[in-house]
Amino acid sequence: MMADDAVDIFARRHRYRVLEALPWLAAIAAYVAFPSYLALGAQILAMILFALSADLVLGYAGIVTLGHAAFFGTGAYTAGILAAHGWGEPITGLIAGGSAAALIGLLSGLIVLRTTGLTLLMQTLVVATMLAEAANKASFITGGDDGLQGMEVWPIFGRLRFDMFGNTAYFYCLTVLFLCWLVARRIVHSPFGRSLTGIRENVRRMHAIGAPVIHRRLVIYTIAAGFAGISGALIGQTTQFVSLSFLSLERSGTVLIMLIIGGIGRLYGAFIGVPLYMIAQDRFSTIDPVYWYFWIGLMMVLLVVFARGGVLGLVERLWR
Repeated sequence: MMADDAVDIFARRHRYRVLEALPWLAAIAAYVAFPSYLALGAQILAMILFALSADLVLGYAGIVTLGHAAFFGTGAYTAGILAAHGWGEPITGLIAGGSAAALIGLLSGLIVLRTTGLTLLMQTLVVATMLAEAANKASFITGGDDGLQGMEVWPIFGRLRFDMFGNTAYFYCLTVLFLCWLVARRIVHSPFGRSLTGIRENVRRMHAIGAPVIHRRLVIYTIAAGFAGISGALIGQTTQFVSLSFLSLERSGTVLIMLIIGGIGRLYGAFIGVPLYMIAQDRFSTIDPVYWYFWIGLMMVLLVVFARGGVLGLVERLWR
């Protein structure tokens, strides 16, 4: 009976809950309530996917990285270069961007994941810096400092055109985010995902029980890189512009801040942190165009002091 109870408890974790529908209901409600902000909403949805990919490596596998923007920028440039040179089909461009980023994640992961601590942190930063410099030097393809221009993204399925109001872009990003979230949720609640949590908590014990730690870290690193590439491709396709900032340290740092706000290692922290950060950024920059970063910093200090574990962590404590 005890074994049956344990299996039942583990199985319940896989079941979908009513609360899990809230982010998607909120996204649909935002489309109806804020029709003039759909372009911003599409970018928020794409950035949620970027933060979700970072949460897979940081929140679940415990891989601290400052170079996650390398995969974001790779996906954006891949889809953007295709669109600027005669192939603007969005779905295949999205797949190409995710595949290219996953390949970069696999190749770089073979090297950087064999290290830990500060060495790992610096090597992830080096990968992003090298890619940014390569994109800068290859200005005849990427546009260099001026950014990649001349992108022409075709209508989705030949019918749904991207307009300046963001109607198509919003549902396009929402659909892709939902599909990637289904995959991420399946990974997190699988035995593979539980082993990642074990690696994060005590890597020596996982080695001791014979778990292939390096292999599993490499697999999740590659998957997360692919998700980040898809996110970058979404931003590139919907804005029809890609620049070197897509590969910058600031981009990697910003996504970590978003995760801290929402809650790291909770799967839904990205759904909270990204909208709060981007909306706060929009409001603070409007109110105080010069010193708006000060208010972002103040908000972060208050969250760290009074809401450890992010907004979701605070909600869980209040619920208990």
